[in-house]
Amino acid sequence: MKKILITGANGQIGSELAENLGEQIGMKNIVGLDLRPALPPYKHAHEIVDVTQKEAIRHIIEKYEIDTIFHLASLLSAVGEKNPDQAWTVNMGGLKNVLDLARGTKIKVFWPSSIAVFGPNSPKQNTPQNTILDPNTMYGITKRAGELLCQYYFDKFDVDVRSVRYPGIISYKTEPGGGTTDYAVEIFYEAIKNRVYTCFVGPETRLPMMYMDDAVRSAIEIMQADREAVKLRTSYNLTAVSFSVAEMAAEIQKHMPEFKCNYKPDFRQEIANSWPQDIDDSSAREHWSWRHKYDLGSITQDMLAKLEKKIHG
Repeated sequence: MKKILITGANGQIGSELAENLGEQIGMKNIVGLDLRPALPPYKHAHEIVDVTQKEAIRHIIEKYEIDTIFHLASLLSAVGEKNPDQAWTVNMGGLKNVLDLARGTKIKVFWPSSIAVFGPNSPKQNTPQNTILDPNTMYGITKRAGELLCQYYFDKFDVDVRSVRYPGIISYKTEPGGGTTDYAVEIFYEAIKNRVYTCFVGPETRLPMMYMDDAVRSAIEIMQADREAVKLRTSYNLTAVSFSVAEMAAEIQKHMPEFKCNYKPDFRQEIANSWPQDIDDSSAREHWSWRHKYDLGSITQDMLAKLEKKIHG
């Protein structure tokens, strides 16, 4: 990875990935791409481009001599349900454009899938790598279709594309962007600001989660792995910890006894109910030595400390 393009660079993962990669190979070798101007304090080149515009992306690749693309631009689950046509256009059109532009080159591509590929008939406990995939959201449908597209471009055109199925991601740096697992970030903001949070899913809702530090590291590690080690070209199951909202609230209360969590489930409850409660990611651990570092306790401690400083200085 010498010259890296990150699409969706302003997003939850993109902004932190750019910072991490910049520390490793220098910010002059990182190019961010987004529909909006770069978020400060960015130090890398930034281009305002729509990922559905293939020729515009081609121009960026040629301009900066890109050899690696982290294609993160996407409409997330809750937003996608409100705008299904746009979700299909952005999520599928953008991915196909990137794969087309990598075809016939040595460009490596990272593309994140999601636990949204699972659906009502997928096993909820220890969900295996290969199982029933029947997503019931447009976001999940685009992720499942995207996985198959990645496999197709690898098989037919030898595009070196690599992918992981992200669980919910928890981060203090960038605010949530319209996902069903956003409660796992919002709860910390509201705990710091107001000491109370009203959650849009119920207390027993249990989903796989991952701290942003682990999520960013996983993307870099799979891209650094030997080509022969990456045996799956659809997408790897990936996880770190699983916990219910009630368990998360109780962990916060260890540091902030006065904190209270209320519950008012909305349409996102049905989405959450269709996803796994915990995931078997043994293939990633075996093939390219994936290991998470953060558990619920260390996530909670770090989030509260970092957000307290971010919000109150």
